[in-house]
Amino acid sequence: MTSENTDRPSPPVPSEVGEGLKAAFRAHPAGVAIITAMTPDGPVGLTASSVASVAVDPAAIVFSVTRATGSAGAILSAGSFVVHLIDDEHSALAQSFAVSGAERFTPEQGWGALPTGEPYLREARAAMRGHTMTTVAVGSSTVVVAEIDEVLLGRPGRPLVYLDRRFHTLAQDPD
Repeated sequence: MTSENTDRPSPPVPSEVGEGLKAAFRAHPAGVAIITAMTPDGPVGLTASSVASVAVDPAAIVFSVTRATGSAGAILSAGSFVVHLIDDEHSALAQSFAVSGAERFTPEQGWGALPTGEPYLREARAAMRGHTMTTVAVGSSTVVVAEIDEVLLGRPGRPLVYLDRRFHTLAQDPD
């Protein structure tokens, strides 16, 4: 007799359409963000390229995370989080938050904390503190619709984008 664990989602099964979707988005640049939260076990964070604006009233964004475990699970469970929109000067930081076990949240990286307790990258172009309004499970991913409670604008820099599995800098038009 075998038992089946129904609590864990099945790993995604590669399909022709799924592979085509990955190839299509590999050539579609996306902005880069670092999402952070404070948990009872300490700060957590991850790099995301799926952040988009949804509405201004209420102020809302959307993003997705690939798993509901580790940093992603902790962010999904947190009462609030901060979405940092970052520039090219933070490409190494984006890479470290994309790799499990990399060094994170050091003072040398520029981290502090908001009065509400969430980890805050002081040099981010913009940081949005928010909370989850709703989530939708889609395969092995979770889509999060978040209401934004506070926006902290920093200084503009050269945008960082994710394209073809790498970070790239866009030249900023001075006009």
